[in-house]
Amino acid sequence: MLNNIGLPGLLLIAVVVLVLFGRGKISSLMGEVGKGITAFKKGVKEETEEATKSLETARDVTPEEEKDKV
Repeated sequence: MLNNIGLPGLLLIAVVVLVLFGRGKISSLMGEVGKGITAFKKGVKEETEEATKSLETARDVTPEEEKDKV
């Protein structure tokens, strides 16, 4: 169903959205979407760094008898 929209259909949808919401509202909405994407990327980066840091600082708690067997 969505494969048949094409460029004219997309332009029509864009014009209708612009008429309904106005340029200012769409501009502010896109700004908020950009801020959300930036915050998401920052959160993922911080979580990855935290996980890497915790793996580096993890200590081996294997008993000495088990270490000798390996």
